[in-house]
Amino acid sequence: MEPIATTSTTAPPSGRPAGAVYADRGTSHIDILTTLMSVVVILSGIGAAKGVFFGTVPGTGFSIITDGGFFLFPLAYILGDVITELYGPRTARRAILTAFAMSILAVLCYQVIIALPGFDDDYGLAKQSALEIALGPVWIIVLASVAGFLAGQSLNSFVLSRMKRRSGERGLIARLASSSGLGELVDTVIFCSIAATAIGITTVGQWAEYTILGFVYKIAVQYLAMPVTALVIRRLKRTDPSYQERLRAAAADGHGAGASSV
Repeated sequence: MEPIATTSTTAPPSGRPAGAVYADRGTSHIDILTTLMSVVVILSGIGAAKGVFFGTVPGTGFSIITDGGFFLFPLAYILGDVITELYGPRTARRAILTAFAMSILAVLCYQVIIALPGFDDDYGLAKQSALEIALGPVWIIVLASVAGFLAGQSLNSFVLSRMKRRSGERGLIARLASSSGLGELVDTVIFCSIAATAIGITTVGQWAEYTILGFVYKIAVQYLAMPVTALVIRRLKRTDPSYQERLRAAAADGHGAGASSV
């Protein structure tokens, strides 16, 4: 559901402006959620530039290969679920695009930092080399993230909003589980296919291990966190006046089935 816009203006009896005038942000949490998503995506892009190898599972030959952003990225999907459930797919798309716009800005800043002339002593040269190695390939990770996350999160948001349209406030856990599984599958395949070379994966076998482990891990994290995610969503729904106002309006129109389960 989209947040209801509110305005607040004050003026003295004379009708002239009473000093500075500002827009009313209201009581929505969308600004905080969008900021968190942006930070998570930027940090994930930096971390994912590092390949991580935990070893081989004894007796299977299966290598545990991932990247340095593996512990962060599931949080972006959890935030996407929260935003879609509270504010609807249009606001979710806006938050996703904002996050990746900030990520692209960060990549451009990295390239400027690398291009700036540094000190020519041993320490300065070592630092320049480290920056080039660490931040140089991040643009590939961002490209992979943009392609994967936009496709996966768009599917996730679409499925979540369609299921909510049918069931109303009921069935929150079911739609979170269904939408997350489809979205993460599409996201992981696209992301791993593009990002593999940037973190040093060169064989089909390594790519398969990287992709399978990434998908299983992301889904496991999201499913384990789902009770907490649902609790947060219900809490935010109760404390957002615009959401409660629309629930009451829907109930009055005879379309508020399941509102009591918020």
